[in-house]
Amino acid sequence: MAGSNTYARIVLTTVSSPEEADQLARTLVEERLAACATLLPPVQSIYRWQGAVETATETLLLLKTAAEHLPALEARLHALHSYQTPEFLVLCVEAGSPGYLDWLTANLRKP
Repeated sequence: MAGSNTYARIVLTTVSSPEEADQLARTLVEERLAACATLLPPVQSIYRWQGAVETATETLLLLKTAAEHLPALEARLHALHSYQTPEFLVLCVEAGSPGYLDWLTANLRKP
C-alpha cells in the first residue's frame, strides 16, 4: 500500500545522446545526489530556441532524489551537462510504497 510522502522528488532532464545520459546518470548516482536514474531513449523534442523552432532527438532522464538534495543536484547537473540551458524540472511525488521510499532515502547522501 502506498504511503504519503513529503520528500521524494523526480527531476526531469534531457540530453543530446544515450552516451551522455549514461555518463550523467552514473555520476549523479555514484555521488548519491540521485538514488536512481531511468533513461528513456529516444524522445523527440520540439522547442523554440533563439527565435527558431527546433527539433531534436534526445534521451530523457528521470532522476529520483529527495527535496533536500535538489540544490546540489541542480548545481552538479548544470556543471556536467552539455546544454547551455539544461532542463531541470522537479515533480513532487505524492505517495509511494514505503519500501521504495526507504530504499530511496538510504541511497542518497546523508545531510
